[in-house]
Amino acid sequence: MLEISAAVGEICLKYLDESGFSLWAETLYTWMKIGSQKRIEQGKKKGKRLNICGLLERGKSFEYGLTFKSFKSESYIKLMNWQAVQAEERLKKTGKITVVVQDQGSIHTSKLTKSNYEKWESLGLYIFLLPSYSPELNRIENEWQRLKEDELAGQMFEDEYELSVAVMAGIQTRQNRNGLAVKRFIFN
Repeated sequence: MLEISAAVGEICLKYLDESGFSLWAETLYTWMKIGSQKRIEQGKKKGKRLNICGLLERGKSFEYGLTFKSFKSESYIKLMNWQAVQAEERLKKTGKITVVVQDQGSIHTSKLTKSNYEKWESLGLYIFLLPSYSPELNRIENEWQRLKEDELAGQMFEDEYELSVAVMAGIQTRQNRNGLAVKRFIFN
């Protein structure tokens, strides 16, 4: 029902989820000469995991924030406050509410997070929690898979900076190909 409402322009529908990247990108599929063994040289340093929280509005936009820290309720709330400001502007201009579809992860359902729901709703931002164990219903999951398999697969990065640049470039490449607007939220 939400997708139908979004398709006919009644609401703005976004899919939110978190994912992560490491200095050693997974090698998913390669061709090798007969008798040769696939081999990738890896550095000794594993490095910090780059975490991403993204919002996909299908056919329109991809918004995200990056951090080397774990996502906690506080960082999620900062990102959602940014979305609430945009939702309020959209509501005033078009009369459309914004609905964010997401899983029931602990940062999405903590007491601290839930204490913001009413404020966000007053600004036109509503949260729709998916049933437990149903990642196939979150449309952004495919975006993470495509980013990892098409843009970053098999790459090894020297440091966290190089990884961050590659992830941002991969996002931009995918979104240019798909004609989506890209916005990056910067955590302080």
